[in-house]
Amino acid sequence: MVITKDERAALEAVPEGLFIDGQWRESASGASFAVEDPSTGESVAEVSDGTAQDAQDALAAAHRAGPAWAATPPRARGEILRRAYEALVARTEELALVMTVEMGKPLDHSRSEIAYAAEFFRWFSEEAVRVRGDWLVAPDGKGRLLTMRQPVGPCLFITPWNFPIAMGTRKIGPALAAGCTVVIKPAALTPLSMLSLARILEEAGLPAGVLNVVTTSRSGDTLEPLYGDRRLRKLSFTGSTEVGRNLYARAAEGVLRISMELGGNAPFLVFADADLDAAVDGAVLAKMRNVGEACTAANRFHVEAAVAPEFARRLAERLGAMRVGRGTEPGVEVGPLVDGTTRDKVDELVGDAVGRGAEVLTGGRAITGPGHFYQPTVLGSVPPGARLLSEEIFGPIAPVVAFDTEEEALQTANDTEFGLVAYVYTSDLRRAIRVVEGLETGMVGLNRGLVSNPAAPFGGVKASGIGREGGREGIEEYLETKYVAIDI
Repeated sequence: MVITKDERAALEAVPEGLFIDGQWRESASGASFAVEDPSTGESVAEVSDGTAQDAQDALAAAHRAGPAWAATPPRARGEILRRAYEALVARTEELALVMTVEMGKPLDHSRSEIAYAAEFFRWFSEEAVRVRGDWLVAPDGKGRLLTMRQPVGPCLFITPWNFPIAMGTRKIGPALAAGCTVVIKPAALTPLSMLSLARILEEAGLPAGVLNVVTTSRSGDTLEPLYGDRRLRKLSFTGSTEVGRNLYARAAEGVLRISMELGGNAPFLVFADADLDAAVDGAVLAKMRNVGEACTAANRFHVEAAVAPEFARRLAERLGAMRVGRGTEPGVEVGPLVDGTTRDKVDELVGDAVGRGAEVLTGGRAITGPGHFYQPTVLGSVPPGARLLSEEIFGPIAPVVAFDTEEEALQTANDTEFGLVAYVYTSDLRRAIRVVEGLETGMVGLNRGLVSNPAAPFGGVKASGIGREGGREGIEEYLETKYVAIDI
């Protein structure tokens, strides 16, 4: 498939090289790696393949820039973020094309992500001037207790491929607002969006060394020297729980501050008293946003037995009617999965469920031809032992399981090591409160299929992570508390 003129122009506008200490440069090795369009499997760009030396140079730059950036007036830091917000909004179409080409999601989904991503810069541009300390009289009256908030210091961010700009702004925004400097390593599958974001921040007036971007195809080797480096003070990672556990252990070497947003296994609960039309609408949104490749995606649908067959029928009707294709094509609602490995895993999980007795109501197989496409799929009568009820699917698959009682619904919803988000549909206020309080998750969508909001604290419990991003809580992850005892 030939890249269109507009797509080519957008790709050619992406900066080349690594961004270190305010300069665009080649990697120390001079090597590069290809970025592929997942809808065709064709290479669309080459980016510098950073090395361990490049990562160390980036950290050194962040360390040098730290004192001056921390001393920069909060209003000035906020104004840079505000200008970056305005630039993101102004360049939505160009950035959306880049994102869709490298990641695969439909163009409307890319536009929505850029709007969401930009809001983190606007939100934290306002939070920069609201960092507070405290002043207290000592209980014995003989002194004063002063507490102040100061930036943590240089941060390392590792971001995923599924939301290649928003997962960057969600970390960069609060860090810069707090006065921290940053080294960021975007996913090898989708580096172009982050390079575009770095250019926007550069043009917004961000001083050299405050933000450094290292693209690499060998994340482990490239970043390894940083974890024990005393100049690094914070690690924030978004990705799989398996990788997160390993990074958690590596961060112990430097006793780093940690934020981690890891895997999910979101239950979507529908009670018989729910508005079924609204529940199906919410299910489509919670399942199919980003082609199901989201940690917040509804992973399993637990529906009260009285309405389970009708819910599954309606959901299958909706998903079966969705148009699948290349994300830049008009009217496409479902793009490709990001790579062949992801598609193969999705197919394996569906095969396991069907082999155990699940019924395919729509879809159920990979689409042949170029690209990594999979049919939107609804499975009914899914047995308890099916792997896709316990593993994160990361694809357009909706397994439906019936339950009989509220207690059973809560028990099955919580029967997982994960605890990121859950969705609940019910018209009974008392039940809503009971279930929301009983769910072991960091977030809940009550009669709503979308929870993400820059003004709200995003994060999970159990194996879904630690810390919060967004909201008033988001900037706290980048601030240390210093106490001063004063003798009067």
